Amino acid sequence: MKDSLDNIIYVGKSKNLKNRVRSYFYSSKHSSSKIEKLVQNLKDFDYIVTDTEFEAFMLECQLIKKLKPTYNRLMKSPLAYTYIKITMDESYPNIEVTNSYEENTRNLYYGPYAAKGIVENAIEGLKKFYKINCSNPTKKNSTCLNYSLGLCLGMCIGGSAQNEYISIINKIIGILSGLDNTLLLELEEAMNNASEEFNFETAAKYRDCIEALKSLINKEKILDFTKANNNILMLESLKENQIKSFLIKGNRVIFSKQYTFNNPTKELIQEIKDDILANFTTDVLNSSIKVTRDDIDEAQIIYSYLKTNNCKHIIIPDEYLKFINNTKIDEAINSLLSN
Repeated sequence: MKDSLDNIIYVGKSKNLKNRVRSYFYSSKHSSSKIEKLVQNLKDFDYIVTDTEFEAFMLECQLIKKLKPTYNRLMKSPLAYTYIKITMDESYPNIEVTNSYEENTRNLYYGPYAAKGIVENAIEGLKKFYKINCSNPTKKNSTCLNYSLGLCLGMCIGGSAQNEYISIINKIIGILSGLDNTLLLELEEAMNNASEEFNFETAAKYRDCIEALKSLINKEKILDFTKANNNILMLESLKENQIKSFLIKGNRVIFSKQYTFNNPTKELIQEIKDDILANFTTDVLNSSIKVTRDDIDEAQIIYSYLKTNNCKHIIIPDEYLKFINNTKIDEAINSLLSN
């Protein structure tokens, strides 16, 4: 969407362009001020037709990052993405939300996360639930103000509270690493107990913390999947006798192509296999990946789309790609086409 000076002010995707554009011009008391201003400034628009919705998602992401339109909020500023940082070089590990990532330290980092508010809600909820919100920066000699308010379990005076604190931090590390769900189970039990005691305000706070935490866990699954740097073949149907393939490495689409056929034949399987071998080269297979704030949006689109019913996909092990005559690739492609 463009303004009178031909500046691009908004980029969006739609499966039904007519309905999407028309929706902006229906007067409604529920329209946000942002939408009202967008409509006031809108003078023209261009559109690009893609073969699949997946391509539309990826193109939308790329254009928003490149053009940074005024009325787009998401994906525009990677610097707004945040990390959870757990300092491991101190006697008392500290958990905090930060916008920076430092390499070559003993500290643990989780993320990046797009929604800073969700991260802050999750960390704040955990600190309140486990009473680890100590206000004594040195954690020595005397109890802090938060201890008297019931917000600190007493790490500031050491003893058994210090061991309990370390145990809680390990639970947080465990759940963010996908290794231990104890923390989530304890929160859910506390929520249910509060609800049974008709303490609905407290139960609602636990619920919000649980939902925020589950959102972070899901983001970590996306990051772990992307960091695995899998060789992915994704197929999407276009018409009855037409499909489109996408070869994906990490968070990048390295190749795409349309195929027209009457029935899945050896020739079609061979053609797809040739394209796989031509693009998953030794250099590509040996390439490393580190998902930063600049890459998380593409990673999330790919991960989420692979979970939908719009496409079918397989992960091709590296060893399948080292030999041209490996029949396992043929079998994998045939299985994908047959399902």
